[in-house]
Amino acid sequence: MGITLGDVFPNFEADTTAGRIKFHDWLGNSWGLLCSHPADYTPVCTTELGRMAKLAPEFKKRNVKIIALSIDSVQDHHGWTKDINAYIGESSVQNLPFPIIADEKRELAVQLGMLDPSERNKEGLPLTARAVFVIGPDKTLKLSILYPATTGRNFDEILRVIDSLQLTACKKVATPVDWKAGEDCMVLPNISEEDVTKLFPKGIHIKALPSSKKYLRFTPQP
Repeated sequence: MGITLGDVFPNFEADTTAGRIKFHDWLGNSWGLLCSHPADYTPVCTTELGRMAKLAPEFKKRNVKIIALSIDSVQDHHGWTKDINAYIGESSVQNLPFPIIADEKRELAVQLGMLDPSERNKEGLPLTARAVFVIGPDKTLKLSILYPATTGRNFDEILRVIDSLQLTACKKVATPVDWKAGEDCMVLPNISEEDVTKLFPKGIHIKALPSSKKYLRFTPQP
């Protein structure tokens, strides 16, 4: 099982720390970020959810709703939240700025292809891997990254990728290696020279190459 880029993301129903949700209704017209976690009260996950909480304003600025998933119960999630907030210095805060899905039966983990067979709990059951899913307002999957349970995510990179996804969804550009918001973009190969002037009034510059092919066309970010 699993889901690939361009697929409609499953409209699952689940219990969360913010009540029961139906995913598409919860998402509405926003972008979405779903991050899965191996289990509650685990060290790497605690640092990750703390980082997500700290970055919540950045995701909100980008119209991205964030949600986490772990294989334990809602009650466990609420208890774990206290540890997460203590870790980031927010001990007086009762909730996180996003819900956590309870996936006790691993149904979503199986449906979305998120299990890590090499990492198992004390009962011998596979843990959920660190999946990252970015879902567009059209409810289709725009990005997936799968980390093993032992490696924490880089949320600065996730924000960078979301910036690229949102830009390239509405502008006829691609983003080059290590691109950050505000830097030059690349003109798509299928855009003719005749259309370049109309589409990119800020102009373009072409990198000279030994092949003499003019495919490395850069333009200021639209």
